[in-house]
Amino acid sequence: MSTMNEIQNDFSHEIIGAAVEVQRVLGTGLLEQAYSAALAIELAEREIGFARDVPLSAAYKGRSLGEVYRAGFVIEQSVIVELRTVDALNDLNRAQVMAALRVSGFKLGLLINFNVFPVVKGVHRIVSKP
Repeated sequence: MSTMNEIQNDFSHEIIGAAVEVQRVLGTGLLEQAYSAALAIELAEREIGFARDVPLSAAYKGRSLGEVYRAGFVIEQSVIVELRTVDALNDLNRAQVMAALRVSGFKLGLLINFNVFPVVKGVHRIVSKP
């Protein structure tokens, strides 16, 4: 299976649908933790496999650096999802997701800003470079 096919079958539609439902129920203006807890409930109800607060480790020149990042969500062991509640996403937000993709080996990250209405306008797909 090619990388492009893997990215096309990446659960993005399901993840974004769950985020839309969370925002429909909760609205905007809450803390990131509220959206994270609600998204976990929504993903579970939709029977989408996920883990929260996932530690990622890395190595430097063959030596372990230990935990270097904590991913908000890992969906179906293939997609990193990070949530934010900010006025606007910035380069640092994107760089953090890219770094998480690099150390995890995953190909796709979704950066979701719940402070944007509708939330679909706050979703950014980040694809790692091969």
